[in-house]
Amino acid sequence: MEEIISYHHLREFTHEVFIHMGCSVEHAALASEVLVSADLRGIDSHGVARLSGYVRLWEAGRINAKPDIRIVHETPSTAVVDGDAGLGLVVAPFAMQVAIEKAAVAGTGWVSVKNSNHFGIAGYHAMKALDRDMIGMAMTNASPLVAPTFSKERMLGTNPIAVAIPAKEQPPFVADFATTTAANGKLEILQRKNEDAPYGWIQDKDGHPSTNPHELKNGGALLPLGGDREHGSHKGYCLGAIVDIFSAVLSGANYGPWAPPFVSFLPLAPDPVGEGLGHFFGAMRVDAFRPADEFKAHMDTWISRFRSATPVEGKQVLIPGDPEREMQQHRLDNGVPVLAPVVKDLKEVAAKFNLNF
Repeated sequence: MEEIISYHHLREFTHEVFIHMGCSVEHAALASEVLVSADLRGIDSHGVARLSGYVRLWEAGRINAKPDIRIVHETPSTAVVDGDAGLGLVVAPFAMQVAIEKAAVAGTGWVSVKNSNHFGIAGYHAMKALDRDMIGMAMTNASPLVAPTFSKERMLGTNPIAVAIPAKEQPPFVADFATTTAANGKLEILQRKNEDAPYGWIQDKDGHPSTNPHELKNGGALLPLGGDREHGSHKGYCLGAIVDIFSAVLSGANYGPWAPPFVSFLPLAPDPVGEGLGHFFGAMRVDAFRPADEFKAHMDTWISRFRSATPVEGKQVLIPGDPEREMQQHRLDNGVPVLAPVVKDLKEVAAKFNLNF
């Protein structure tokens, strides 16, 4: 069961929740925009379904609603940002803007972030570079729920990577993906629907394949992209490790099994190796490599040719970003489907702050 709720209502409601958490009007508006952009793009696992989790982290004193976000180290093309334990939904746009401003001067800009929290969907942040004729990149480490290939122990997060590339007449190329076979939020959706997970998504506490979407609660783990060694899970493990190192080892955030969990009921690691979660952002000015119009015209050619590739029967060849863009327009026009358990969560959040939902 689900309810159809307008984007504007979800955006206004989340804005009010962030205000009641103590965020400034500016930060609440930004946080709600970033969060609900996930629902618009069809990434339901990272949208309003996460709102109650942010509230619980704030109640546990692990999110600072009034952070002093600042640059603590920089060169002409790089910076380290301290998020002061703020909402990643606010810290990440600040850091991405720093990367864009540095790219405007130096050609490229690279920013690593420490002392932050969950930042929503990576694609939102990477896409901020598009309007400046820049290529954007965003990645983050996350709660340790993923077992490296051949491991029983959870060492990495789902650690997403997003890359956004502008085109001229064609819509932009936007790749946004977890480095696991499936993100944890997809398991949460299966739990709400009472459905099994496909093989290759998770393993039990002994390292055996499982289809139980509740397996993480029993000591199991998510699997790297590929699922098992025969299908290339070692490559997914490498991708997740790269994100962890760029986001956290480089910035001074917690990495690997020390990354703080998103759920408030799990304790923080007793021996932290850094501060909070880490992110990594990049912006590259296209005209630092070749004239922007020339590049974007060739991106049009690239996109058109790939989209016209001969498809297998009954299928269509897509460009990264196509499904999310189409979903965004559909949901803007027709509303966002919200599962009944998420509606229940949102009503509980509303009651907590004496709000209407």
